[in-house]
Amino acid sequence: MTDQSGTSGRPLRVAVVGSGPAGFYAAEQLLRSERPVEVDVYDRLPTPFGLVRAGVAPDHPKLKSVIRVYEKTAAREGFRFFGNIEVGREVGAAELAGRYHAVIWSYGAESDRHLGIPGEELEGSHPATTFVGWYNAHPDYADLSFDLSHERAIVVGNGNVAMDVTRMLALSVDELRSTDAADHAIEALARSNVREILVLGRRGPAQAAFTNPEILELGKLRCADCIVDPSEVELDSPSKAYLESEDADITARKNVEILRELAGREPEGKPKRMVLRFLTSPIEIHGEGKVEAVTVGRNQLVRDDSGALRAKDTGERETIECGLVLRSVGYKGRAVEGLPFDERRGVIPNVAGRVTNPGGGTVPRHYVAGWIKRGPSGVIGTNKKDAQETVDALLADAGAEKLSADVPDAEAVAEWLAECVPGHVTYAGWEAIDAAERERGEPLGRPRVKFVRIPEMLEAAREGAPVSG
Repeated sequence: MTDQSGTSGRPLRVAVVGSGPAGFYAAEQLLRSERPVEVDVYDRLPTPFGLVRAGVAPDHPKLKSVIRVYEKTAAREGFRFFGNIEVGREVGAAELAGRYHAVIWSYGAESDRHLGIPGEELEGSHPATTFVGWYNAHPDYADLSFDLSHERAIVVGNGNVAMDVTRMLALSVDELRSTDAADHAIEALARSNVREILVLGRRGPAQAAFTNPEILELGKLRCADCIVDPSEVELDSPSKAYLESEDADITARKNVEILRELAGREPEGKPKRMVLRFLTSPIEIHGEGKVEAVTVGRNQLVRDDSGALRAKDTGERETIECGLVLRSVGYKGRAVEGLPFDERRGVIPNVAGRVTNPGGGTVPRHYVAGWIKRGPSGVIGTNKKDAQETVDALLADAGAEKLSADVPDAEAVAEWLAECVPGHVTYAGWEAIDAAERERGEPLGRPRVKFVRIPEMLEAAREGAPVSG
């Protein structure tokens, strides 16, 4: 059976590529619409939920509670999950698009931006996302190792990911052992010699990208003092003017207040210390085959031709010994063959979620949501409004009969996938993985003990639910 129209009276069939927050919010909004809709969500991993599972820090279980919302979406009629399928490799993008009235690309921004400095590729210098994936049991990073033998680590960046990796390096072993962090990470961090984590921000405290809860939390850790030299929070004229202007949001103003309060504290002499520095950028990473030191430069804030504040190198230098560098300076998406891509911004170009061609006009029946749409900004909840804009555009196009296509029905697509990607995991298979992980964690008083390799996940899925093929 085929559906020629995708309009009222026949199900509108939509593929969503990526099962993180943006993908699940898009699926929810589609399935709640007045028109009959069927949504198939694809992910290259056997497990759904994207960065909520593999990006949120293990000691932040409340943030992961949003998964309960996604579980309600998955229980809706018309929802299906197809995991362990890499669209673009095992299933071509054109093949997928030919089987649905529309495709929403919501696979995030998984590539790291580079510092572009000498020594960046030395052993011991890592993108922060690899460290995050490693301690969160992401299978791509399960076999990595991080040198934690030196007493000082340097974290480059002032966003929430930088705060997360700083905190993970500073947590006590007991705090780690109550989380769902990967066992290999807990064991390695328990043996860590790191006693100081130096956090570098290229701009000032008023321009820091972390949110208020993240910086507040650094001041409350059981085993680590948060050190801010009072000179670091003395604002220059551009920062003062910014905070007094209407452009400054409440987060920036509150961040400065919190940092000033931290600067006024006396260190308690805890076993570890986190030192926050601003207007400081790495200039070069040194070492014979591995990281041994970092030369940093002092910046000042100036306005560019557009009026925006940027950090300018003053020429002042300092070399700091360390054994580990974690770089958290931004992320970008990857291109999908057959779709336009903005290499500079690392996103699929679009207008209100409709994919656009470089020469103008839209790419019919292709849409984007989340980081691959807008870039790596916002928090989990930001994706809800973002996805709603995309879904509104898609449904408007369906109403205008712009999504008419001869597409196979749901059963035919399932048969096609069983043939071309044997071993893919359904939502029932994920539920079996979930149950097995929780069962592993229960005797230890932990929320779960995650599987860290795909074969382990597939075996758990087979034991609890049929796996295709």
